[in-house]
Amino acid sequence: MADAKRTATLTLDGKSYDLPVHSPTLGPDVLDIRKLYAEADVFTFDPGFTSTAACESAITYIDGDKGELLHRGYPIEQLAAQSSYLELCYLLLYGELPNSAQLSDFKGRVTRHTMVHEQMHNFFRGFRRDSHPMATMVGVVGAMSAFYHDSLDINDPWQREVAAIRMVAKLPTIAAMAYKYSVGQPFVYPKNALSYAGNFLHMCFAVPAEDYVVNPVLEKAMDRIMMLHADHEQNASTSTVRLAGSSGANPFACIAAGIACLWGPAHGGANQACLEMLKEIGTVDRIPEFVAKAKDKNSGFRLMGFGHRVYKNFDPRATVMKESADEVLDLLGVHDNPLLQVAKELERIALSDEYFISKKLYPNVDFYSGIILEAMGFPTSMFTPIFAISRTVGWIAQWKEMIGETNQKIGRPRQLYVGETQRDYVDISQR
Repeated sequence: MADAKRTATLTLDGKSYDLPVHSPTLGPDVLDIRKLYAEADVFTFDPGFTSTAACESAITYIDGDKGELLHRGYPIEQLAAQSSYLELCYLLLYGELPNSAQLSDFKGRVTRHTMVHEQMHNFFRGFRRDSHPMATMVGVVGAMSAFYHDSLDINDPWQREVAAIRMVAKLPTIAAMAYKYSVGQPFVYPKNALSYAGNFLHMCFAVPAEDYVVNPVLEKAMDRIMMLHADHEQNASTSTVRLAGSSGANPFACIAAGIACLWGPAHGGANQACLEMLKEIGTVDRIPEFVAKAKDKNSGFRLMGFGHRVYKNFDPRATVMKESADEVLDLLGVHDNPLLQVAKELERIALSDEYFISKKLYPNVDFYSGIILEAMGFPTSMFTPIFAISRTVGWIAQWKEMIGETNQKIGRPRQLYVGETQRDYVDISQR
């Protein structure tokens, strides 16, 4: 962190305290309150940490007012149009775009680690068939620490590197196995000749009885979904990974913690919640009823997949995802699907209705990714596991960055205590 060139003065009970002001390369200035408790005996109160910078990071930057998302300085629109998921992985992990030799080497290392230890198959058989794939992934990813003992030492840079490659490579295999197990089909082993996205689709939809050829349009759409979800600054799951990692926990345990956090419907489960809402609406003729409910402040109903907590203007990822949604729907000819008809009509209303426009309730990335995954044939239960695959590299990049910090400390948020003051124990016979 650069030395602060300015200070802000806090006056409390007649005493003044100087707080250093740090200026980032992008974004608002930051007040440094690290010494405030020691000097003034007060904490700050910030539920949800929405106004608190808990770390320094050089990985991802979001400007919600402008609708801007940068990875290592590169706009997500440029990356999605010109790059690929594995190239973005390299960028997030190492800080710069790779040259041809570096990208080829990176792809080779990921490809050679896509298989999982054969004994890990036994974990899946311990789960009920109707288990949510996210429940399975939390357990299996956490259990990787029981199999890959040679990449658990967080103080060894090489072991951190091996763990990073293993997780980027194996998460699609684990997610595909969770899916296959849930539908009662045999596991499909990875194929090194396929791309990262193509391999995942093959592991999900191929069966031993017949050949499966990955459609390039679907492959491209899946690659984009992964790119657009790769990292998103200090969101809930990323903060969870960092908090778990601050204790010195092994990388597999940290990523499992991130997966558990991502499972929540307010976070990674948003695209699943969006599709479930579309199913509730059911048919196009019922849309006016639900739009009216969304406009009624007293109804308690809100449309899922519209607007975004961070992006106050538009979600830059949604523009790219809409292109993929249109391409996939055109390819698959699913325009007679009632669910997708509802989605397209809702999209039209949101982009033209003054109520939605004035409140900036635009279709977001969750809305379009849910449409694409539904059209591809994925059940809604697989939407969040696919998000987890995509976000794994962001979690790892953030974790590696945190481990390398010279001032890194175990996370320990404070509280505003509102409970009882000290009181004496009363014997049970006298209560």
